[in-house]
Amino acid sequence: MPTINFSLKDLQLLIRKKASIEELRELLTYCKAELDDYDKTTDEVSVSLADTNQPYLWSVEGIARLLKGVLGKEKGIPKLKINKSSYKLIVDSSIKEVRPYIAAFVAKGKKISDYLLKQIIQLQEKLSENYGQRRQKLAIGVYPLSKIKFPIYYKAILPDSISFVPLDFKKEMTPQEILEEHPKGQEYSYILKDYKKYPILIDSEKNVLSFPPVINSAETGKIEEDEQELFFEATGTDLNTVLLAANIFAQALYDRGFTIYSVAINYKNKRILTPKPFNENIKIKKQDVENILGLKLKDFEIKTLLEKARYKFQNYKVLIPDYRQDIMHPVDVIEDIAIMYGYSNIKDSPLKTYTPGNTFDIVKFRNKARQLIIGQGFQEIFSPILSNKNLLYTKMNTKDFGTIEVKEYMSETYSCVRTWLIPILMDVLAKNKHISYPQKIFEQGLVTVKKFDKITDFERLAALIASDKADYTRARQSIDALFRALGIGYEIEETEHSSFIKGRVGRVIVNGKKVAFVGEISPKVLENFALLVPVAGFELNLTELFEAIKNK
Repeated sequence: MPTINFSLKDLQLLIRKKASIEELRELLTYCKAELDDYDKTTDEVSVSLADTNQPYLWSVEGIARLLKGVLGKEKGIPKLKINKSSYKLIVDSSIKEVRPYIAAFVAKGKKISDYLLKQIIQLQEKLSENYGQRRQKLAIGVYPLSKIKFPIYYKAILPDSISFVPLDFKKEMTPQEILEEHPKGQEYSYILKDYKKYPILIDSEKNVLSFPPVINSAETGKIEEDEQELFFEATGTDLNTVLLAANIFAQALYDRGFTIYSVAINYKNKRILTPKPFNENIKIKKQDVENILGLKLKDFEIKTLLEKARYKFQNYKVLIPDYRQDIMHPVDVIEDIAIMYGYSNIKDSPLKTYTPGNTFDIVKFRNKARQLIIGQGFQEIFSPILSNKNLLYTKMNTKDFGTIEVKEYMSETYSCVRTWLIPILMDVLAKNKHISYPQKIFEQGLVTVKKFDKITDFERLAALIASDKADYTRARQSIDALFRALGIGYEIEETEHSSFIKGRVGRVIVNGKKVAFVGEISPKVLENFALLVPVAGFELNLTELFEAIKNK
């Protein structure tokens, strides 16, 4: 949940209304945000935002933009004029395997005050750290334009082939030295640990701008007060993400009075002008609005509400602002209609049916298994049901056994529905190598598997032990304790599974049904996840186990 700070007076100027703190508290509900604190001495407001799918709201400019619609100061899609320019950024093919995408623009015409600089840095950090998954998916750099000579080059270099003075240091360092010695390098070195070359941004006079996604140059990458011309760039692993970041930042600076100029991004086989409008729209149906919200709204009322939410409405075709990429279904738009109408203004409907509530037997069984594994000292994790085939199969050294893929995914990280849980747990272990061992983690949740034309959901439970003493015996003891507490007898037969060590993996059988596998993770898989300790565990199909004992 991102938290941002800004001046109340600044927000009042942006929304052209002298709103009190109590009025602001109410207005923030339209942004799915809460007022955390207000310091009268400094005039600083602290706001926490519940919706992580709308990063444009993680700035005072974004909040003001929406509130101007709510208050009727403006309506429809906000204006953003992008001026064409001769600025060019050339992307070398060497960067493709490391951090392939970049977006950029130039902003001119307004002096940077200390307060505005802090707001720019805040939005930069919130986008990079939260939406950008700690700079792995997205990292942003902002620079004084006066110190840059176009064209700019984005490429991959050997770790010791160039040196520059990074921010907060006074000596020149190579990218490798930055990762080893600079605090920011140490913090973000995990992003580049698997690559032999590192990203670099340099201008036409071979001055280094930055070492993305780690640190800017002290010479060309530090903004001072009274600067009037800025260069913005966003690098990342997903094209839509970097384009969205550029659109969000450009709109924020335009709202501040800057003039925005595009930058031509020249890839080997294509050319993109950024900021790049998405020009997205979605169709909604009047009947769906009524069915979902229980409101019989007239066409002009729906149009008015959507324009307050900063959409454009044309005969039930809804045009989406270019700084939003969270609209994936008509229901998302209808939700915004409800927010603008006001949930408190929707009248209660009388209760028409009366049914006693109860819990499915499989849920009771599932919850009991969870409690028992927690009792063994395992820590529970919760992960998204969406994953990716690289994690599920390639890194686990196994083949696809029936994946449901997302046709038009927004991020490759979440491009399919997970088919098993152990890869998710392995990824958690890989990201927590800085935590002391032993580590014992588990997850219970749904997986989805496609066999032929049949798609089936299964409730599963997977558990892993990572330590220098983790082996087949410890994993077997854990599943044995679980089954004994559940009062279920079982057999284990030898099997083969490419994710596990040969001869140290078994299939668990209950009443003739194969319900789990248990064993030691293979060295090849450990290497893929850069884990230096043995890992052992099991994955149990609770749905099939429940059926096996129910039909006994």
